[in-house]
Amino acid sequence: MSAGAPRARRAVIRALEHHLPERVVTNAELAEVFTTWTPEKILEKTGIRERHVAAPEETAGDLAFIAATKLLERTGLDRSSIDLLVLCTQSPDYFLPTTACILQDRLGLPTTAAAFDYNLGCSGYPYGLAIVRGLLESGIASRALLVMAETYSKYLHPLDRSVRTLFGDAASATLITAEDRDHPALGPFVLGTDGSGAANLIVPRGAHRLPGGGSPPRESADESGNVRSDANLFMDGPAILEFTIQRIPKLVAELLRRAELRADEIDHFVLHQANEYMLRYLQRKIGIPDEKFAMHFSHCGNTVSSTIPIVLQSLVESRRLEPGHTVAMIGFGVGYSWGAGLVRWDQEGAA
Repeated sequence: MSAGAPRARRAVIRALEHHLPERVVTNAELAEVFTTWTPEKILEKTGIRERHVAAPEETAGDLAFIAATKLLERTGLDRSSIDLLVLCTQSPDYFLPTTACILQDRLGLPTTAAAFDYNLGCSGYPYGLAIVRGLLESGIASRALLVMAETYSKYLHPLDRSVRTLFGDAASATLITAEDRDHPALGPFVLGTDGSGAANLIVPRGAHRLPGGGSPPRESADESGNVRSDANLFMDGPAILEFTIQRIPKLVAELLRRAELRADEIDHFVLHQANEYMLRYLQRKIGIPDEKFAMHFSHCGNTVSSTIPIVLQSLVESRRLEPGHTVAMIGFGVGYSWGAGLVRWDQEGAA
């Protein structure tokens, strides 16, 4: 980022909020199902103590509504001033219409607001910030809500230990505004895709490639005893780990190169909160000191696209994220898809 950047229209994060559903699934509860693992072993392998799970009738749209409402009520923002609503979800309320359209109406946002969904998982937050920045800085919109919402629990087979111990449901909301500033507050961004890994994290059945109608899906157990059907989430853990350790250190290096910054000039590294083993490996590989490495998922698990904004909010609330700090955000996973970006935390403070 150039120190002499001219004053211009810039996108700035102004507030963060999130919501976790009421139902909590503890390690003790899972150990009753997966009897070869104790609660302590689940914690040791994942770094997760509990995860929140949506109720049967509760959707990603419901979680998104609560998170966005909490943000709007806390900030006292005039809803008529919002002219952009962007929702990231892979568990939409319907195939169509887009869940963002329903959310616009539920939130009481003006009909002059643009609203749309995009389908991405663990890289969704950096992608969303890049999308919103482009729309705000081009003058198409001036005040945006960027919402992440997932209910992956609805895709999980109750006897699939490989994923049930990891994933939790959540939603987050970020308020981003366009303001005249001397320096950029968001970016640069580095985004990438490798669709050859699509089959390694997938729900095969339910859309039009393999429709959900007709005969009921057949369940089977893999060699580790995990039970699932093709209507459930499948994750090839070793393949995902290999992709991550090969791709993400290079992604961080490229982000720093584009930003013209050294690693020691970054105040916080916020990686997608996949699990503790993966995070600690990446921390060592990249060389991030403990005081700059954020983890905040033991109480909620891997919440997919909401992990990064949940960590950001925790840093704000603990006062570890201060005005003038620079944050590197790194998302990666299903797709394969990856995204990284910088946030320069606002000098005047964001809520």
